[in-house]
Amino acid sequence: MHLIQRLILITALISGTAMAEQPIAIAIHGGAGTIRAEQMTGDLETRYRDTLDEALMAGYQVLDSGGSSLDAVVAAIVILEDYPLFNAGKGAVFTNDGRNELDASIMDGRTLNAGAVAAVRHIKNPIELARLVLDESPHVMLIGEGAEKWAVSQDIELVPTEYFYTEERWKQLERARSKDQITLSETDLHTEKFGTVGAVALDRGGNLAAGTSTGGMTNKLWGRVGDSPIVGAGTYANNISCAVSATGHGEYFMRSVVAYDICVQMEYKDLSLERAAHNVVMEKLVERGGEGGVIAVDVEGNVAMPFNSEGMYRAAIDADGDKTIAIFK
Repeated sequence: MHLIQRLILITALISGTAMAEQPIAIAIHGGAGTIRAEQMTGDLETRYRDTLDEALMAGYQVLDSGGSSLDAVVAAIVILEDYPLFNAGKGAVFTNDGRNELDASIMDGRTLNAGAVAAVRHIKNPIELARLVLDESPHVMLIGEGAEKWAVSQDIELVPTEYFYTEERWKQLERARSKDQITLSETDLHTEKFGTVGAVALDRGGNLAAGTSTGGMTNKLWGRVGDSPIVGAGTYANNISCAVSATGHGEYFMRSVVAYDICVQMEYKDLSLERAAHNVVMEKLVERGGEGGVIAVDVEGNVAMPFNSEGMYRAAIDADGDKTIAIFK
């Protein structure tokens, strides 16, 4: 074999070994809030855990086969969007005027590119449209009717608004209307709390990604948009630090730029992922009256999932292959 061919072969083998040794990790969430164990039936808890497991494994299998962190994030979130258990996609809550308005975002930690959509009403899986904005649009965020017109130009099929209707969500709106109040995006039929969905991932190339999708607040007014589609607030990823997806009362997460704050605390203060996430979620947010939590993964495959509410639907597989599926503290 020619010397150059030998060198190419050795380089390929070394590269392949390095790729195989590069850790992978993924974490997902289905929202945070007042999730009371005494109000969670065994059957309902099983449904939540099974769905979280299905979404987690869908994303993990992408990573394990050498796929990108972006693809893994989308794969996991699409499953959560398709289940009415969560406030995203099919399970989206209703606005004050009885509509469903959905938001989503995704960010690539390698390039710092991002894509987001807000207030869309006919997109079955908003995370897929956000990914398309990232890949194909010169913009970061598209909203409302304009986002849907662009979706059609990209051969995305629109779904009728009836697709998003669920009886439980409609009853939830009626309860909120009767109380003349706007309830948090983490509100459900049983506990008055439900939630946004999200995923973060580290792939074998060492690249991080984060994504978040939501139906917003029950009974929300006047085109309200929360933190989920806002880069830096509900979603952020940077290969030099971490990837974060947030869930909670969005106004507080926007004011505190939660996802970005965690990443830059790691970068500027040289903090661990766990310490940075704790500082922001368990200290800053609490001091400011914000409720919710985050999932985060760093470049070494460490996972953090702090929350200051009574529960957070969450699941993860870290760099060691350890798997977690949990709801309560």
